[in-house]
Amino acid sequence: MKDLLTLSEVSTFLKVPKSTIYKLARERRLPGHKVGKHWRFVREEIEAWVQNAGAEETMVGAAVGNGSRDRFNLN
Repeated sequence: MKDLLTLSEVSTFLKVPKSTIYKLARERRLPGHKVGKHWRFVREEIEAWVQNAGAEETMVGAAVGNGSRDRFNLN
């Protein structure tokens, strides 16, 4: 059986407020499953989301900084 996490556990794992987890899950930006009125998260899906979020962020920074400016250098 897959390891399920509660909203509080995901909040602790990601070190972000519960309100952020609610918002990301509701917007389907964070993989989660609603069971009745409670959110549950599969640990493997959350870990993969963290890994992919870092890769996507790197790609966004590379696309933005396509020669003239990057997102950290405003000169």
